Amino acid sequence: MDVVELHPRLHLLRFSVGQAYLWRDGGEGHEEGLTLIDAGPAGSGAAIAEAVTALGRHPRDVRRVVLTHFHEDHAGGAAEVSALTGAEVLAHRLDAPHVRGEVPGPTPVFEEWERPLHERAARLLPPGDFERPARVVELSDGDVLDVGGGAHVVHVPGHTLGSVALHLPRYGVLFTGDTVAASPVDGTVMPGVFNLDGRQVLTACRRLAALDAEAACFGHGEPVTEGAARALRAAVDRADRGAAEAGGAGRVPD
Repeated sequence: MDVVELHPRLHLLRFSVGQAYLWRDGGEGHEEGLTLIDAGPAGSGAAIAEAVTALGRHPRDVRRVVLTHFHEDHAGGAAEVSALTGAEVLAHRLDAPHVRGEVPGPTPVFEEWERPLHERAARLLPPGDFERPARVVELSDGDVLDVGGGAHVVHVPGHTLGSVALHLPRYGVLFTGDTVAASPVDGTVMPGVFNLDGRQVLTACRRLAALDAEAACFGHGEPVTEGAARALRAAVDRADRGAAEAGGAGRVPD
């Protein structure tokens, strides 16, 4: 796992598939503590705890794990992190039953060009099911968490029914989960892939672009640390043009 500092309060944790983010509060009137946004695939818990220690903090400083959605590359390590740190696990109320393992999550509606990409990514994940957190705090759109001076939960269905973004207006930081991604080829910002509903994802991208965030942290691909809102608006414009050229079929292009 790679650990990259993006801001004195923010580190990127990069796994074999996907990535998570560690936010540090403390000082300036903030309560001391760490928040993990997503938790990587199964088997990531120990590496995350080691990264926290290497950054000079104790694993017990991790107060919460906010999951952007239920997919294994984001939620697979949540139970492990919770057991190692005592952190609570939070997810949108529509994805929480899948995180807890009560019911299987719906399968994405794949475009044909997405299938080989998904198959390659799936081969990098540990086989079988993963440990589930005993308890999941359920979130709703508009909730405000005690993170970064007030972190706003933004419900952005489309990738999954209960996908969320987390917006920290005080710092201009936006965690998008897989609603938005950056191309591994050239870093171009784009709507995410492997979705339940591509049209909903595009609507969600418009909502996130309107937040005027300076930095955007994606579930896959390099974060944008300056001018994120412009990059998001450009991604929406490209997708709209692509849909129009395809005859309005609603396909979200790569």
